Amino acid sequence: MNPSHHTNAAPLLSVRDLSIALPAGGERAYAIRNVSYDIYPGEILCIVGESGSGKSMSANAIMGLLPDTIRAQQGSILFRGLDLLAQDERTLRGMRGKDMAMIFQEPLSALNPLATVGDQVAEVMRVHGAYPGAARKQRVLDLLGFVGLPEPRMLYHGRPFQLSGGQRQRVMIAMALALEPSLLIADEPTTALDVTTQAQILALIARIQREKGMGVMFVTHDFGVVAEIADRVAVMEKGVLVEQGLAAQILNAPAHPYTQRLIAAVPHLRRTAARATVAAAPPVLEIDGLRKTYVTRHGGWHKRTVQAVDGVSFSVRRGETLGIVGESGSGKSTIGKCLLKLTGIDGGAIRFNGVDIAPLIERRFRTQRKHIQMIFQDPFASLNPRHTIGRTLCDGPVANGVPRQQAERQAREYLRLVELDASAFDRYPNQFSGGQRQRVGIARALMLEPQVLVADESVSALDVSVQAQVLKLLQDLQQRLQIGLIFITHDLRVAAQICDAVLVMHRGKVVERGSPADIFDTPAHPYTRTLIDAIPGRNWQPPMAVPGPANAGAAPSADASILQQDGP
Repeated sequence: MNPSHHTNAAPLLSVRDLSIALPAGGERAYAIRNVSYDIYPGEILCIVGESGSGKSMSANAIMGLLPDTIRAQQGSILFRGLDLLAQDERTLRGMRGKDMAMIFQEPLSALNPLATVGDQVAEVMRVHGAYPGAARKQRVLDLLGFVGLPEPRMLYHGRPFQLSGGQRQRVMIAMALALEPSLLIADEPTTALDVTTQAQILALIARIQREKGMGVMFVTHDFGVVAEIADRVAVMEKGVLVEQGLAAQILNAPAHPYTQRLIAAVPHLRRTAARATVAAAPPVLEIDGLRKTYVTRHGGWHKRTVQAVDGVSFSVRRGETLGIVGESGSGKSTIGKCLLKLTGIDGGAIRFNGVDIAPLIERRFRTQRKHIQMIFQDPFASLNPRHTIGRTLCDGPVANGVPRQQAERQAREYLRLVELDASAFDRYPNQFSGGQRQRVGIARALMLEPQVLVADESVSALDVSVQAQVLKLLQDLQQRLQIGLIFITHDLRVAAQICDAVLVMHRGKVVERGSPADIFDTPAHPYTRTLIDAIPGRNWQPPMAVPGPANAGAAPSADASILQQDGP
C-alpha cells in the first residue's frame, strides 16, 4: 500500500456534500447526509460501517443504481470532473462497465442462473460493441484465467449453480474487469466466503488494482479486510461520515468514539479474557465415529461420491463451547445437520444425555428436538415467508406449552436484544436485510432454551458490534442455563474468543483438535497453519485498550431482563 501516492494527483472520483433523502415514514430522513470523500487512481478506499450506515447507498449512487423512490437531494459525484448526478440514464449506461464497474455482495443473485458463464462475461462487451468476433471469446477466456479460475474453456460453458461461492465471485470480478474500468466498486464481496477463498479474492483485487492502476472503493464491515488491503478508510455511522484517514491511523489510533467502539468489538485471535472452567459433568452430547456420504449423478451416468463426514468423534459438556472450523466443503455444516437429524447418517452414534438418538424415528425424536436447536447459516431459507416474525418466534414455545402471552413478551425482549426494532414483531422476513434475518434466526433458536445449540455460521453476516453482542449473549446464556454450544465458523478470530475447544476439519476428517491457545498459537497440522495464514489482516491486532465503552454496542438492560425472566 502506498498512502501518499496521490499527493500531486487529481481525484478519480470526488463525492461532495452528498445527501440522499429517504421516503417519509422511515427510521431517519436521510440515507446519507453531507458526505464527502475522494478516490484516487491506484488506491483502495475502504468504506466501513454497520448495516444501515449508508455505505452501500453511497456505492449505488455512484453507479446510478438508486431505487426509483430515492433521489440525491444535494451535492455532487464528480467522475473525472463529470457530475454523475446530472447525467441521464443513457449516459450512465454507457459508463457502466466501461468507466466504472461494481462487484456485488451476492454473486448467485447477480448472475443469471440460465445463462452460461461465458455469455455473461461477454455481455458487457456486446453492450459496448467491444472485442468483435472471435476476439470476444478469447477475451472472456483470458479474463477467466486472469482471475484464477481453473479450466477456463470448460467453465466458459458452465452455469453459476455449478460453481462454488468463490468461483462465482471470481466470475463477477471477470465481468467487472472486461473493459478495464478506471473505478471498481466492491460491495462486501468476501462476506460469505471461507477464510482461504476470501484471502485469494482480496489478493486478486489488490493485484488487479496495482496492475491496472484502478481506483477501488471497497465496502465492508470487516476490519481484518481493511487491515489487509486499505490505503485509506472512511467510517460511516447512520448516514454520516464520522472519520476518514490513512488506514494505519484509523486502525491503530481511531479518533471518533464510534470508530473506537467498532474496533473495540473486533475479536482478537488471542483471547482477551479467560472463560470459566467447564465443570467436570458428563457430556450432554457425544458423537462417535460419525459418517455421512453424498452420492450425486451427472447426466444419469457419471457417479460422484463425496465423504462429507468421515469417522468424526467428539463430545460437548453442558456450559462448554466446541468450535468446528474449516473451509467450505470440509463437512462442518453437515455435522450440524446430522445432529438435528435433518439428514440421515451412514454410520456412528449420536448420544444425547446417554441415549443414542441416531436410530430414532422422527415421531420418537420429536420430544427431544426442542433440546437441540440450530441457528441456520441461511436464515431466509429457514423462515416462513408467510409468517410474521412474532409468529415465527412464538410458535415453538407455544407448541411446547408456554402461554402465548408469555411467549410474545419473551420474543419482544429477544428482538430488542439482537437490535431489531419493536415493529419487527409484526413484519415479514422479506422486509429485512440478510443480517437482520440472521438475528431473527438467532432469537428463534434461543426461544426454547435448548440444552444443546448448534450455531452454523451464525454471526458471519453481522456487523462487528452486533456480533459482539450475540457472542456475549450466547456466553451469558451458557452460564445461566448451562447450554452445550457447537459453534461452526470459518472466522478463526471468533472461534478464539468464544470456544473452549476447537476441531479443525478438512475434507470430512478432524485433522487437529485442542484448546484455542494450542490451535492458534502453536498449530501442529499444515492445514491449520494454512487457515491461520489466510486470516485477513492477521498481522494487525485490534488495540487492546481503545478509549470509550469496552463492550461496543452492548445492551445490558435487555440482557439482564431476559436472564431474569427465563428459567432453566
